[in-house]
Amino acid sequence: MNTTSGCCWAWKPKRNKSMSRNLLIVLFLLMIARLSAQNVLLVNGLNEAQFIYRTVPDSLNAYFRDSFAFNLAYKNFGFGMKFIAELPKYSTSQSELLGELDANRLELGWKELYANYTKDAWLIHAGTIEETFCSGIAFRSFEDIEFDQDNRLQGFRFRYDERLRVKALYGAIESPLAAGKYDLAYGFDLGYPVLNFLTLNTSAITMRNLTAFNTYSQNDVLNASMKLYLGSFEASAEYATRELYRRGMGLPAISGSAIYGTASYSLDQVQFGGAYKRYDQFQYRLQDLPLANHHSETLADDQSSGFDEEGVQGWVTYTLWDDYLLTADYAEAWNQDWDKKMNDLYLAVDWTRDKLLGSLSYSQVEKVDDGASHWQKETYPAASLGFPAWGKSLILSGEFKVVQKQQYDVSSSHYEPKLQADLSLGKLSLSVGAQSWWKDFSSLLDSRYWANLEAKYPILAGTELVLFAGKEAGGKVCRNGVCRYVAPFAGVKAELSTRF
Repeated sequence: MNTTSGCCWAWKPKRNKSMSRNLLIVLFLLMIARLSAQNVLLVNGLNEAQFIYRTVPDSLNAYFRDSFAFNLAYKNFGFGMKFIAELPKYSTSQSELLGELDANRLELGWKELYANYTKDAWLIHAGTIEETFCSGIAFRSFEDIEFDQDNRLQGFRFRYDERLRVKALYGAIESPLAAGKYDLAYGFDLGYPVLNFLTLNTSAITMRNLTAFNTYSQNDVLNASMKLYLGSFEASAEYATRELYRRGMGLPAISGSAIYGTASYSLDQVQFGGAYKRYDQFQYRLQDLPLANHHSETLADDQSSGFDEEGVQGWVTYTLWDDYLLTADYAEAWNQDWDKKMNDLYLAVDWTRDKLLGSLSYSQVEKVDDGASHWQKETYPAASLGFPAWGKSLILSGEFKVVQKQQYDVSSSHYEPKLQADLSLGKLSLSVGAQSWWKDFSSLLDSRYWANLEAKYPILAGTELVLFAGKEAGGKVCRNGVCRYVAPFAGVKAELSTRF
């Protein structure tokens, strides 16, 4: 979770993107020409190519994506570019999968550009921005790879980092409502260690978002935080407020707030801590909310955590005989009306001894929505064991997930067992997995099964090939206060990555 802001750079959202990219490319070529006579130029990069063939009827089968990125560094200057081809790109979201090839989903070009200059504690950066203020509650510009969402700004960033830390930014991001139109974000972040053990931080951010009425709303966010370090004791607290107005058509302003705090203490072999959260009307695009539970679960699957959620978490770990690590983690959350509630439990024993390593764990997530007369509970004990076999490293793991639901007077349940084996054969890594869905134990033979095989091999120095064949079940993934369901997969995947 992470930070930045500024306010005196004139961004013009209607400016042609290709013109801006071409200007940066010209500047890059001029930089190369000037540095060609020098011999201290550092270059590194990464190329990632992915081909997917999806064996599903009534659906587009072939997908391809390639990204080629490189970074240059010379003295105090840095420059980076990334070429991305999506012909088209495969999406894990069920709603974004294609039935037929769509011309609007074929994209290629230089999509990530940046240039920066650093001198002592100073940094000036222009282009693609990844930044976080404090914990990310108030502001975060980032790429969410797990959800396949790019929430990075394009603009200007400034940083000064000594005893006093200053961050500022001014940037734009394409609006989700209209292609080629932009939302704006600008602000600053200040931090200072007022005492050797106490650091205070404050930030202010303004976001102007395009509305459905083709006007711009304004979202002003103010944030204050502190971090305390006293030997074995650490604590942090953060408070933020927001005011959303200029919503158009006479819509009333919305006020929101967020509170998040953590504390932990270490005592020889025992460490314990806790967290508290309270979010009220505090959800927007450029943020990353901590959820204060082990499994990063939301209060309700159909509601963003920033909308209305309060909760507490407590955890403890204990190291026993240097070989065993015991973990217990429990959290509860609720909304203001107490008609939505959830609890999250995690218990685990991990051990290592000689060449053996193992783990036993138990997870439980329970959610109640009284307004919708809905209750659900997921429990999944899991185990893994790693040991040498035939002179090779072998890891066996398994999970037995039980899902129970009740909607009004209708109850249902099913089982989702999962097995996996990972084997290292020199440079070759193999992974074999199997998953199923049982209505009950009497339906084992009639149930659905997904099996897959993945192989990974470094074919050259810095180059790795990954091949996948089989089926994946898909399912729920929770991230940044939102849960969504990823699509199942059947087919083959080939991924080739090269670092230089």
